Amino acid sequence: MSALEMIDFHTHIFPGKIAARAMDSLSQASGHMIPVSDGTREGLLQLMDADGVSQSVVLSIATNEGQMTKVNDHAIAINGGRLVSFGSVYPRAENAVDELHRLHDAGVKGIKLHPEYQDFFVDDDALLPIYETLRALKMITVFHAGMDNAYMEPIKASPKRLAAMLPAFGEAPVVLAHMGGYIMWREVLEVLAGKPVYLDTSFCFSRIPLPLCKAIVTKHGPDHILFGSDAPWSRPANERRLVDALELSDADTAAVLRGNARRLLAL
Repeated sequence: MSALEMIDFHTHIFPGKIAARAMDSLSQASGHMIPVSDGTREGLLQLMDADGVSQSVVLSIATNEGQMTKVNDHAIAINGGRLVSFGSVYPRAENAVDELHRLHDAGVKGIKLHPEYQDFFVDDDALLPIYETLRALKMITVFHAGMDNAYMEPIKASPKRLAAMLPAFGEAPVVLAHMGGYIMWREVLEVLAGKPVYLDTSFCFSRIPLPLCKAIVTKHGPDHILFGSDAPWSRPANERRLVDALELSDADTAAVLRGNARRLLAL
């Protein structure tokens, strides 16, 4: 593994006062996953230094209307330098559209939406005002995609549902986490690969069958694959192993590990 600089497009941190409590709650809900850092800003920076990551996109999730403003206040406060922070809106909040404008005006480049945590189906027409605002503002939208270990079916962000909602975004960039649909990768290959959307590699190392991952990347094109780890739940170095196993050209590997993210984030 070379020392090629990486940009990690999928990480999470929590304010120091609640980090331990949030990490414990998420770990238990997902079957007692073992984190690779403590979920704090300092812990992420240490992990980045250890694994060769120059910059990370930090994804926030507002899981209810009451916490939305605080979540985004934190996102705005930490945005800059090695951390590119994204905000979040709670889809059923009355001021969700106004909050998108606030984030945009504060220089935040994108948001994270998690249909399971936030309890909505991605192809529900009720989300159209949010999608249309993101389209107008040309903000990046990152979706949790596929299954989540803490939730049962029906899957609110299945590849088929995600494919159906993509036209609402127009040319505004959309990123689908976990190679387009965690544990639903055959459906990703069938209905998402090749569409105008980015897929990130987060939390896929040792989980996605390598031949299937190669087939998705070949059909989709490496120019729309983003390196992501899902730290603090997986190490960047581990997800880098998946990228190396794809046996791409040096130029395509560099694009996945950093070039595509640089272009998308206008770094």
